[in-house]
Amino acid sequence: MAFGVWITFFAACWAISISPGPGAIAAMSSGLNLGFRRGYFTTFGLILGIWTQILLVVVGLGAIIAASASAFTALKWAGAAYLIWLGISQWRAADKPLLAEAGGPVRTRRELVLRAWAINAVNPKGTVFLLAVVPQFLDLSRPLLPQYLVIAASLSFTDLVVMAGYTALASRVLRTLNEAHHVRWMNRGFGSLFVVAGTLLATFKRAA
Repeated sequence: MAFGVWITFFAACWAISISPGPGAIAAMSSGLNLGFRRGYFTTFGLILGIWTQILLVVVGLGAIIAASASAFTALKWAGAAYLIWLGISQWRAADKPLLAEAGGPVRTRRELVLRAWAINAVNPKGTVFLLAVVPQFLDLSRPLLPQYLVIAASLSFTDLVVMAGYTALASRVLRTLNEAHHVRWMNRGFGSLFVVAGTLLATFKRAA
């Protein structure tokens, strides 16, 4: 991949990472509930989800999803159902701060990573997007594996930075949300956002 081509792709990576979506919602939710240090583990899971999506595209499963209406529909509804389930769980969460000093963390680091991985991995919209965008930046006259690694590294770097910003911003707000009714409405707010994201995913259609 030529440097000029990579710069263009790198700019696109920032736009992709900054745009609001389930990943940003998850990062802010974790930052608000768990603070920056623990909540930032959500970002690692989101990046693992990105790697999973890229791997799907590399091995060709993404092409199958894009070509098969039934495979696409099955994955779409699985992703939508997962996001809606997260939203309902967040809505029903305990109305007290989920910090270590408030009785111990609700989620382990491993659970945070796995939950965030599922958010990005079970997302056919991401797969179709990569199928549409990535080929435009590949130089087919050169080995493809190094180029895919550059693509994965670029997306990972921008997500590390952007999600750190989302998590840090939310964790600062956390200091003003120590009362039960604050936390209750915070949980309901983010729960509603997850449900909306799942609903929007359910309406997503492949480009003709």
